[in-house]
Amino acid sequence: MITNVVTGILIPFVGTAAGAACVFFTKHELKRGVHQALLGFAGGVMAAASVWSLILPAIEQSASMGRMSFLPAAAGFWGGILFLMLLDHIIPRLNISDRMPEESTGRLSKTAMLVLAVTLHNIPEGMAVGAVYAGYLSGSADITAGVAFALAMGIGIQNFPEGAIISMPLHAEKKSRCRAFAGGVLSGAVEPIAAVITVFLAGIIIPAMPYMLSFAAGAMIYVVVEELIPEMNEGKHSNTGAVMFAAGFTIMMTLDVALG
Repeated sequence: MITNVVTGILIPFVGTAAGAACVFFTKHELKRGVHQALLGFAGGVMAAASVWSLILPAIEQSASMGRMSFLPAAAGFWGGILFLMLLDHIIPRLNISDRMPEESTGRLSKTAMLVLAVTLHNIPEGMAVGAVYAGYLSGSADITAGVAFALAMGIGIQNFPEGAIISMPLHAEKKSRCRAFAGGVLSGAVEPIAAVITVFLAGIIIPAMPYMLSFAAGAMIYVVVEELIPEMNEGKHSNTGAVMFAAGFTIMMTLDVALG
């Protein structure tokens, strides 16, 4: 069981590192179609996981409240949404087309702002993985090893283009490939840290589990709606992102029901 948890917690970090490693093999960004497919698939997985792996288990764990069992899930969900909104207010969001290293925003270059933004946005994703594995460790019948692993994989896939988007502009700013790679990797290091802290806190404060699960769901839904969907639809019209979103959603839903 512990091996499953450690592996799952590290998967999103590995996704970021793999994306950052693209700086060693190419001078160009990921092809648009590949980028759309990855973002769409990850968005579908994260959306389905937010419902079946996080919100529904949160409601189930509050069943003792009767008809009011939705309250912890609703409160936690809005907590996650508002937390990400606050981050976006503090750290200005940058579109793909804005990621030019030579420009600057105040005292920080756009690349530096991008690194900071991605790093901060990785925290709630790490919390989501930690929350679902905390539910798995607690013996919740609604969260199996397969479901938790599928969620970790979805976030790991989403992190792949993020790692590349960080390392390549850093290299364009005359940093060595190794330093650019290290920058991309470090941006993802917060995820396993956040996951471990979440697992630890959930184990201590069992009554907080429904709030933590739904908080993670709210944070992920915000990322899907505000970042993944707009980015996968940028540029020339294509159905790639939508089709892959549906595929990711269907696969995650199927895994959750079949393995649950």
